[in-house]
Amino acid sequence: MKVEARIFELVTGFAFLAAIAYGIMTHLWSGYGTEPVGLVALILTGGLSLLAGTYLRFVARRLETDRPEDNEEAEISDGAGELGFFSPGSYWPIGLAASAGLAGLALAFFHVWLLVIAIVLVLISIGGLVFEYHTGPNHD
Repeated sequence: MKVEARIFELVTGFAFLAAIAYGIMTHLWSGYGTEPVGLVALILTGGLSLLAGTYLRFVARRLETDRPEDNEEAEISDGAGELGFFSPGSYWPIGLAASAGLAGLALAFFHVWLLVIAIVLVLISIGGLVFEYHTGPNHD
C-alpha cells in the first residue's frame, strides 16, 4: 500500500501547488480578483487525495509483511497464491445502488413523493445488506 499512498501524496502536492499558482495567476491577470470556483475545486481535490493517501499510509503501517508491490526486488511469482477473503455474492448492493439512483433522480427533478419512496427503499436495502444471513458449509 506504500506505492498507492505515495501516488496519492504526489497528487496532493500537485493539487495544492496548482491551487497556489492558479490563485496567484488569476489574481494578477484578472481585474476582478481570483476566480473562486477553480481555486476551491483544486483545494478540494488536494484535500480528497490527502484523505485517501493518509488512509493508505495508515493501512500500510499496520500490515505485518510487505506486499510484493512494495518490494522493489519482487518477482511476478511472489504475488501468486491466495489473494484474501471475499464475501459471497449478494444482490443487496444492486438494490442499494438502484434506490440511491432513484433518490438522486428524485432530487434532480424535486419530486418529494418519489424522494420519500427512494429513502424508504435505501433504508430497506441498507438493512438487507447489513443483516443478510449466508448459509452454507462455511457458516454455522
